Amino acid sequence: MTKLSAVRRSFSPRAVAAFAFATALLTVPFGAASAQTLGYAPLQPQAYPQDPTYSQGYTSEAPQAAHEDAVLPDRLRRQIVSFDRNEPAGTIVIDTANTYLYYVLGQGRAMRYGVGVGRQGFTWAGVQSITRKAEWPDWHPPAEMIARQPYLPRFVAGGPGNPLGARAMYLGSSEYRIHGTNDPTTIGKFVSSGCIRLTNEDVTDLFNRVNVGAKVVVLPKNVPLMARDGDSVRKRPAVTTLPSGRQALNIPTSAVN
Repeated sequence: MTKLSAVRRSFSPRAVAAFAFATALLTVPFGAASAQTLGYAPLQPQAYPQDPTYSQGYTSEAPQAAHEDAVLPDRLRRQIVSFDRNEPAGTIVIDTANTYLYYVLGQGRAMRYGVGVGRQGFTWAGVQSITRKAEWPDWHPPAEMIARQPYLPRFVAGGPGNPLGARAMYLGSSEYRIHGTNDPTTIGKFVSSGCIRLTNEDVTDLFNRVNVGAKVVVLPKNVPLMARDGDSVRKRPAVTTLPSGRQALNIPTSAVN
């Protein structure tokens, strides 16, 4: 009887509860489940603070959505539309005001994509050409951008967390590009320092269509292509061809992306 009482005293309610909690931890796989058990969630690292000059949400993690286009409103989703502007097939026309990019298919049709464009003071207009194409490009922020945001990295290797996204098409001898993004919520907005961005799905589709040497017409913000009946496009005077390269831009070419 004395031995039984001693055993009962050694297993107090507090000790029993601690033993049960430890047993539960050992039966749960370490990782997200154990984090929830302990009352916290694993942190997703954000490499640098938001950079309104560049990405408005530059992070080191790729978007979690299986299909980036799912986050876009209907008007910004990739679709074939009527297009009666006098441009040959294979030309890219960027409607800055309405945040659309048109890839001319010919016979009065174009593939239209939603894009993000330059924010106030960083829009530009002119005619360029695709001089280079790259898959999962590296990002080297220009010196002027780093001067404005010293916290930016000096180099980001290509990959899902890279602000340039899955593909890039370089415009003339400038530092402007048509590229993807690791933040599809910026599509349809005036957010960049002059580059044109698409979702990674859309930029990959465009990348597979466009050839090096293709003409790119960037319309001024005050000369939009006016939509009619949802997808038709009224003709507007063609933008005057500007000198190639840096002289074709109305802001420093180093202030890009």
